[in-house]
Amino acid sequence: MGRQPATAHTRLLLLCLLLGLAACVRPGPRPPATTETATETTPGSGPVNPPSPTGDAIDATSAEPVAAQLGTPVPDYDGQPTPDAPRYEMAGDTESTVGTHVVAAGETLGTIAQRYNTTVAALIELNGLTNPDVINVGQQLQVPGVEIQRVVGPEFKIVPDSELVYGPGAAGFDLRAFATALSGRLLSYQEEVEGQTLDGPAIVQLLADRYSVNPRLLLAVLEYKTGWLTNAQPPERANLLGYVGATMPTGLYGQLSWAANLLNLGFYGRNEGGLRGFNLGETTQVTFAPTINDGTAGVQRFLGAVEGVTYESWQRDAGPDGLYATFVSLFGNPFGYAHEPLLPAGLAAPALTLPWPEGETWYFTGGPHGAWNSGSAWGALDFVPPSDVAGCVQTDAWVTAPAAGVVVRSGHGAVVIDMDSGDEAADGYAGTGWAITAMHLETRDRIANGTRVTVGDRLGHPSCEGGFSDGTHVHLTRSYSGRWISADGDMPFDLSGWVSSGAGAEYDGYLTRGEAVRGACVCREDVNAISH
Repeated sequence: MGRQPATAHTRLLLLCLLLGLAACVRPGPRPPATTETATETTPGSGPVNPPSPTGDAIDATSAEPVAAQLGTPVPDYDGQPTPDAPRYEMAGDTESTVGTHVVAAGETLGTIAQRYNTTVAALIELNGLTNPDVINVGQQLQVPGVEIQRVVGPEFKIVPDSELVYGPGAAGFDLRAFATALSGRLLSYQEEVEGQTLDGPAIVQLLADRYSVNPRLLLAVLEYKTGWLTNAQPPERANLLGYVGATMPTGLYGQLSWAANLLNLGFYGRNEGGLRGFNLGETTQVTFAPTINDGTAGVQRFLGAVEGVTYESWQRDAGPDGLYATFVSLFGNPFGYAHEPLLPAGLAAPALTLPWPEGETWYFTGGPHGAWNSGSAWGALDFVPPSDVAGCVQTDAWVTAPAAGVVVRSGHGAVVIDMDSGDEAADGYAGTGWAITAMHLETRDRIANGTRVTVGDRLGHPSCEGGFSDGTHVHLTRSYSGRWISADGDMPFDLSGWVSSGAGAEYDGYLTRGEAVRGACVCREDVNAISH
């Protein structure tokens, strides 16, 4: 029974490939296309390093961080943290090898073949691939005719893990107030996102929320690469943060989405996916130093993906005079904000209820996959309500609260509940303790921010709103202290006794309760029907 869904799904994918139906893509949150209301086409200069504050209240020559000059408390911290215990052995990692490529997020065999002037057929034969449509982030592929130098990355720690995720250390940080005080380009910038015109601070806040990436880090990245926090008229360019590709995201939303996804990719890839390194340009493969933390790996991964990067420039960007120096000049030493460990010893996942009313049967369409985009933990599950119509259609079905707590965010398709913990009421901040996100909830009837909910309360109607979706559904994720929690790891979902597990590929997986097994399938059949 457990193999039936996978077989059905395989048939569906083959049919999609034969017919070329884009609608067969599994629904999930991805950055949407955006329309800019500000022109971003003029090529600009390289990184701004370090920032040069220009606000009237800011002394650019002061060694005091900008945050402190603005009256924001800055933790007192001296020195640098000690190296972590080595994660792995480094034997042979500094040697040259021929033809090894580490798959990055968004790559296909086609793009890899183009990069190395070869063919998809050659890659399939060289690597013994049975399914050319399935390659995984971090997977090593042999490529013909290319000599790649393997090097080890620096041991310098850039940020603690808690400064990469939107966790306890960011509680109380007012992004808009900080940006307003500096009066840079970010404040005057506007862009249309999902039908709404947002200014720069609103865009950064939205992406911090969606990716669960610390807003201080996003601001430091933006300042380091553009000067947009402190300069009202910086050089303008389409590839604002350094991403250029066939489908280059433009504008602040697209470019910062790309950056946030890479930050997550390095963090979660190293922590959960066994990611040992990445390709730097076309001839260098970097192995993460075994003694760095996952937050630093995330920053290193982003800095290694910008346009025109070299090993030398990457070392500078990832060193004490690079992005780290910009962060210090803005907010003080990042390790002063550290809250560790993010996941305390013995932490157990809370039992939840299925997110729809009792007596209804919904369908399990997406197994463990990215909580937000491809770089995050595989922390999400997808469900669709009963319907005779596929695609993005309006429905009167209700998504209900799987746990008690307080709604701390309601907008852009998302409802986020800061969960109660036993007899302890939620504190109203999603970055401490457990939080659960229901994505793609329609604006119509969506629950108001600040509402206290109990199990089973109505949250809103499933839809295609927010991010990307090609079919009405709800996308359910969990976080603890701002860190996405995998649906196929040590703390799987428990939804009314249905326990999640993965099947080795994104979106594939199972829900199991006793002897009953349901497999994720892009369908509405008995194999994926879940009754509440």
